[in-house]
Amino acid sequence: MAGVQVGKRIIGADAPVIVGWENIGRVQGGPVKQFVFTYFQPAMLFAAILFWYYAPNWLAVASTAIAIRLGWMILLLALEWVNPRYESWQLTWKEFATDAFYVGLGMTFLGMVDAYIGDGVMIKAVQGAFDWEKFSWFTGLPLLLQALLISMIFDFGQYWMHRAMHNWHPLWLTHAPHHYITQLNINKGAVGNPIELFLIGLGIGGLFDFLPRAFLLAGAIGMTVSVYQHINVRFNTPRWWRFIFNTVEHHSVHHSQDYEATRSNYSGTWIIWDRIFGTCVDGEAEVLGMEGGRRMHIGETMIFPFREGWRSAKEAFAKRSGRGANPQLQSAQLEPAE
Repeated sequence: MAGVQVGKRIIGADAPVIVGWENIGRVQGGPVKQFVFTYFQPAMLFAAILFWYYAPNWLAVASTAIAIRLGWMILLLALEWVNPRYESWQLTWKEFATDAFYVGLGMTFLGMVDAYIGDGVMIKAVQGAFDWEKFSWFTGLPLLLQALLISMIFDFGQYWMHRAMHNWHPLWLTHAPHHYITQLNINKGAVGNPIELFLIGLGIGGLFDFLPRAFLLAGAIGMTVSVYQHINVRFNTPRWWRFIFNTVEHHSVHHSQDYEATRSNYSGTWIIWDRIFGTCVDGEAEVLGMEGGRRMHIGETMIFPFREGWRSAKEAFAKRSGRGANPQLQSAQLEPAE
């Protein structure tokens, strides 16, 4: 496979990757279907912004956000059956049951852990150490601008956390199980080792929770954009949207079986961070996963960082003691280097 040069890298040399928007498939069907799947994403974003901007205070609360998210997920799950991007990504009962396990894990165990040692605890400590009166200029900004800045600041942190996971071996071991998924659909973002899911959930956006309306609005923006990273729906994504925001097309490249392609598109919401730091690849991939598409079962996902970390430690010890590396101890899929 020759691949395509993007910047200083060759994309698609190891596995098929479509590079360039002009080569990506389009929605097939009549004018109504074309219209719906062209403007669905922007329409939902603008609807979310309008709701959280104008909703009365008694309605603009976290419980409302949870209810909206649940309904939103059901709607998108239905769209996956109506207009799938790839037949090979269509949800099976086995995949659905596995995804449900991870969603439940995130809502229960990880939620309890986060309550004690998550970003909320750290942020409260930081908030207590600063004189926030000095940031009163921020509270004087228009509400929508506050929300956009909070969203971008949070995603900036997400970008560097995600990029670190692909460039530092200990973090890569926690993140690697997520890259064994072989399809993208609505709940695949929840699939992964609990340590990775905890780390990727850390963010500095919570520093702004003293601005509840702006904080909820920022969360709504993030939800109605980043949710499309893992979704099996064919959209005619508008040019301006895919220039600013991360899309399923971008994220499929990140999850492809091509080594260089996985080292791109790290942002969660704002793909412009990748454009700024030179890690954006516009395109799409259908063939996803690692080790030729081997599916990692739940048990292996839970122990993977510890098993591979132990193997790596023994390998490093063997090298230092002069005995050389034992091929049987080498970790599969070590983290890539820049």
